[in-house]
Amino acid sequence: MQITTDAAASWAQSRADLTRDFQHDAEVYSKYWLKGAALLEALPEKPKRTGDQARSAETILTAGRESREAFLRRHAQAVYAALTRNLTEFVRAEPLAYAAADLIPGLVPTRAQVEAQSARMQSQKDGIEVDQGIFFAHILAHPDTGTHFCHAMLLPRAEALAALPEFQAKGAVDLGTAAVIREGKAATVYMRNPRYLNAEDETTLQKTETAVDLAILDPATELCVLRGDQVDHPKYAGQRVFSTGINLTHIYHGRISYMWYVTREMGFVNKMMRGLARPDADPDETYGGTIEKPWIAGVEHFAIGGGCQYLLTMDYVVAASNAYMTLPARKEGIIPGAANMRMWRFTGDRIARQAIMVGRRLDCDTPEGRMICDEIVPPGEMDAALARVIASFTDSGVVSAAGNRRAFRVSEEPLDQFRRYMAVYAREQAYCHFSPALIGNLEKHWNAQQRKM
Repeated sequence: MQITTDAAASWAQSRADLTRDFQHDAEVYSKYWLKGAALLEALPEKPKRTGDQARSAETILTAGRESREAFLRRHAQAVYAALTRNLTEFVRAEPLAYAAADLIPGLVPTRAQVEAQSARMQSQKDGIEVDQGIFFAHILAHPDTGTHFCHAMLLPRAEALAALPEFQAKGAVDLGTAAVIREGKAATVYMRNPRYLNAEDETTLQKTETAVDLAILDPATELCVLRGDQVDHPKYAGQRVFSTGINLTHIYHGRISYMWYVTREMGFVNKMMRGLARPDADPDETYGGTIEKPWIAGVEHFAIGGGCQYLLTMDYVVAASNAYMTLPARKEGIIPGAANMRMWRFTGDRIARQAIMVGRRLDCDTPEGRMICDEIVPPGEMDAALARVIASFTDSGVVSAAGNRRAFRVSEEPLDQFRRYMAVYAREQAYCHFSPALIGNLEKHWNAQQRKM
């Protein structure tokens, strides 16, 4: 089938007006979206399109996104109610999105459609996952559905609950790209991606969240520690490094899905910030319905991007004197998680904007670095320093720790503020992830074309 710009424009203009009837609109708009998807599928793959074909694809994608925005602006709450049995069931981000694809075909891409795109380089994708970002943004925009969705993402993973007896018995669980080990009164989570300097990618996401869940759930420990494990990179072989953040090489090669961002930010990063939710209690700070412990980070060499984002959720940060922090969002072309909401509370607005928007580096052992890092120690003394800090936190017990953490958050970042931030983040990160500017940034600042997988 030959798709012309006129055919794409004619389809775009055929969109029906919305009514107040959810079922009616869902049926009508589903047919519209499926026809648009068929038109897009009939085009050659992105790199092989002519100028007219590229313009047709852009018309189809833009009209589809605009119509989804309109549909969800009116019916997001009804969609979420149907997916969660009127908010009586908790569904995590990935199954929620794919259930929505079954409920209203065309609203968001199916798993098969996303998997087909995942085999392509990032620059060769059509960005169909932007529709997932639009979907999550509208769910999060409403206090009732958004809070319920946040609650679902704060519950312990099933994998963690299954592994908890082993951790209680052995005091250690090795998950491959993450591990959790009981060390005295602390449960230490180790980030393990040695080839990539403990970077984050699809191989680390679920394992890290499971390790975080286990550390919080462990009844035999009083606090949690986050560290990077030893790496095998020639420059740092045999040394611990904290984290280089998201694996930019994997982004460039199309190996990071959009869903990764939402799952990470609403999952284990938010769990370090707020603790684990209970299914039968509201996780909002005013209800105290979370299971939580203090978190301490040990930063060696660097905390780049996502690594720096972790520090903004910690109760205490110990850093080596030669370590530094960056949030190179400008060079990456993405939004640095929740750092835009959190960092200014530590450094003030100007330094936060400089770090995020113009790539300012913060050395830990400087006045600016000490706004985030509580204690600076010589590089060889990290183990001893962490042991000392753990002892100081636990010598008198930590009965009030959860209460004090909630008391800080109720003024700094209540759950509703996080929900509203994520409503913006969900949509904007989707567009960033599939922007041509992201590819240009990675080629210019990361030399992505020359990097090996």
